[in-house]
Amino acid sequence: MSWAATKGRCRRCGARLGWFYPAVEIASIAIAGLSIAVDAGAAVWIDALLGWWLLALGWIDLRRWLLPDVLTLPLIVVGIAEAGWLAPSELTDRAVGAVCGYLVLRLVAWVYRMMRGRDGLGQGDAKLLAAAGAWVGASGLPSVLAGAACSALVGAGVLVLCGTRLSRYSALPFGPFLALATWLVWLLGPLLLI
Repeated sequence: MSWAATKGRCRRCGARLGWFYPAVEIASIAIAGLSIAVDAGAAVWIDALLGWWLLALGWIDLRRWLLPDVLTLPLIVVGIAEAGWLAPSELTDRAVGAVCGYLVLRLVAWVYRMMRGRDGLGQGDAKLLAAAGAWVGASGLPSVLAGAACSALVGAGVLVLCGTRLSRYSALPFGPFLALATWLVWLLGPLLLI
């Protein structure tokens, strides 16, 4: 509301603030609203906290092409701990999901580098998929990957429709799409995206 009241400008110097700030706040509110609509009780807080954590990672990757270990690695630990505390029957699936998530994208990155002679995925993407596996389990990883790939294609399509020229050398950060797909699979279930 303050961004709109100041017409997107700093109150002191008048510099333009851009769309980033209201977009993050609106996304945060949407995460809370969807969490409340889907779950009840303490589960709402877990859903919202995971969503906000993934939102932070997605925005950082979108703006800086970086998925910081200081946010990504604890997300793996918290996902496994959450399973051990609230869903012990899922603990093995989640631990396997974390390992498989990391290894799958590291393998894809290695194959891409061998075939194209340049990097196509960062290690942060593999760590984020490991975190996804720690939350949705190995059984949810195919849905996360399918959802992330489809949303990335939609994102690329939107860029083209907006006039951005894409070539075989164009790149998009994959973290925001992984983050979105992870949260939707966590919230709505793995069958949602397959």
